[in-house]
Amino acid sequence: MAKTPRRQRATRPGRLRIVAGKWRRRLLPVTALPGLRPTAERVRETLFNWLEPRIEGARCLDACAGTGALGFEALSRGARSVTLLDASAPAVRMLREAADTLGAADAEIVQADAVDWLARESPRAYDVVFLDPPYRDRLLDDLCRLLAERNWLADDARVYLELGRNDPQPALPAGWQVLKDRQAGQVRYLLVAAG
Repeated sequence: MAKTPRRQRATRPGRLRIVAGKWRRRLLPVTALPGLRPTAERVRETLFNWLEPRIEGARCLDACAGTGALGFEALSRGARSVTLLDASAPAVRMLREAADTLGAADAEIVQADAVDWLARESPRAYDVVFLDPPYRDRLLDDLCRLLAERNWLADDARVYLELGRNDPQPALPAGWQVLKDRQAGQVRYLLVAAG
């Protein structure tokens, strides 16, 4: 039997653990969906250590939410609200179940393509934005451009970018500056100051 290429495999059903905050150690179910790859715990821990001075009371956008690992972690650590976007109906069902399990009243869950949503909705001023689209889709350039052009970001916002280790860094809008750039396994992740 031939192996399925890694990028097309579905994640195994399982559980996702919240690392810290009010829901620390809570487990959320993860449905097996093609291309779904939750951000690893050690990457989330590093990211939220970087964001610690900013996350309390922040308005966050998890633009390609998938499992909701980043958005729910932000709420657990004191974010004011999180908008979680995903185009997949099964992923959105999973996100809604997770929000119900946690009692996450400040999670707005929207079934939408992130690029289309950012292009057509009325902008809001987000303090922190998580961009972790499926690597094969190469959406980071468009997502960053729309965030900047359409004024989706609060003053001094932070944008998290996750990409494959060997993928090219997206073109960042004028005035954006990479603050942190790390790798873990096959993942490269950056924290950017937007504007």
